[in-house]
Amino acid sequence: MKNSNARRPLKSRQTQWAKRLAKFLADSGISPNMISFTSMLFAGCSLIACICAKENASRISTVFAAVFIQLRLMCNLMDGMVAVEFGKKSKTGDLWNDVPDRFADVFIILGTLFFAKDYPFAQELAWGNAVLAVMTAYLRVLGASLKSPHYYIGPMAKPHRMDLLTLAFLIEAIYPTGKIAYSALIIMGLGQIVTCYRRLSKIAVDLEME
Repeated sequence: MKNSNARRPLKSRQTQWAKRLAKFLADSGISPNMISFTSMLFAGCSLIACICAKENASRISTVFAAVFIQLRLMCNLMDGMVAVEFGKKSKTGDLWNDVPDRFADVFIILGTLFFAKDYPFAQELAWGNAVLAVMTAYLRVLGASLKSPHYYIGPMAKPHRMDLLTLAFLIEAIYPTGKIAYSALIIMGLGQIVTCYRRLSKIAVDLEME
């Protein structure tokens, strides 16, 4: 087996705006590792915005929570483009590419808890989803270490999770009941269980074929 598809397939990587922004960052001397670290900071800002939104009943903070999620994804796109397309990859680049992402996933998912905490088992759902988010990435990387391809399949891979929560937060900004955030946690949890199963199954098949 060949360990292929080490980069997540993204159509946005081929867009002109992404190429221009990546070139600007590369020309500015900003390293891919710094971009990866910034993605974690944006995720932390999303969590803080969620806390502010709940404590102050601030709808604009809820919108910012959604915006910071998208900025996190923007960093995830840019770090790889600057590293690969512009030859800025470092020896520790793979570590910086993955480790901050795991913290970012947890920060953003736990932010959902502050909207949904009045609903049954919301805390367990939030923490469970955080664990599953780390697990989906762990299975992908574990498979790659065993010479299986990197599997980015869903139905609840990172981009799917982030799009779901972005939409949930924007709806919560309009209808601040917590019900949408709670529903998002349930959908995300079920989707991540399926995602883990699909990735693990494909890896197992690859190993059996060796």
